[in-house]
Amino acid sequence: MTAQPHQFHRHPALPWAELRVSRQSPHCYRLHTHVEYSLGIVDAGSAVFQHADGAQPMAAGSVVLIEPGVWHACNPAQVAAWSYRMLYVQADWLHAQLGVAGLRFVQRARHDAATTAAVQRLCQTLLEGDAAAWTQALTALLHQPAIAHPLAAPPALPARDAAVHHALQRLHRQPDATPSVQDLARAEGMSASRFIRHFKAATGVTPGAYRLNLRLNGARRLLAEGAALADAAHAMGFADQAHLQRAFKAHHALTPGRYAQGARP
Repeated sequence: MTAQPHQFHRHPALPWAELRVSRQSPHCYRLHTHVEYSLGIVDAGSAVFQHADGAQPMAAGSVVLIEPGVWHACNPAQVAAWSYRMLYVQADWLHAQLGVAGLRFVQRARHDAATTAAVQRLCQTLLEGDAAAWTQALTALLHQPAIAHPLAAPPALPARDAAVHHALQRLHRQPDATPSVQDLARAEGMSASRFIRHFKAATGVTPGAYRLNLRLNGARRLLAEGAALADAAHAMGFADQAHLQRAFKAHHALTPGRYAQGARP
């Protein structure tokens, strides 16, 4: 049997975290966000990390630290395979654990040996299912002032433009709803083309891409909790199961069924 290049690992002792392991992957990803905190490490090859602060080169041992809601993409620097691991940590659990309303990483790309070793340990400890050691290692890392700063209030939605802010509130409140771009624009008294320009200037992506990302994150959460594929598709407003299949594979480089199956001890 051919080894799968992408696997998600979940351990019942750590229901608030999961680990993605991608080996010798040639896949490229569109800009996207996660609802979790993401801590990643490049194991082999090189990549370019794109986010709001610009593009940064990444090599073996480099670490990425990404807050929820931050649009980003990591892709091979050239047409070549690379290997990486990405750890996802539920935001609400982490905030309660640290006693904060949010976190902001000082640097989203790091290349120092200490941070690399810390993320390596977190990945290994999750696979072993040692919740106490894992939690201790994570809090020790995030309590370092050079790594993260606590926030006194939750981060606001990424828009100063009132029309875009209203649209974002609507999309976040009902990601499964089906208002068209025209509907969203009309509610703000704008033409569709003007609304799209405002929305993209505020968020970096189009309204359609933003809503699809919300829906995929919602479907991923439901699948990880054990929901059937058809139920997840319906709950998040996809036209049908096949629609979710295509979108999920395009964004995550594996089928939703394989993601749901994951790898457990």
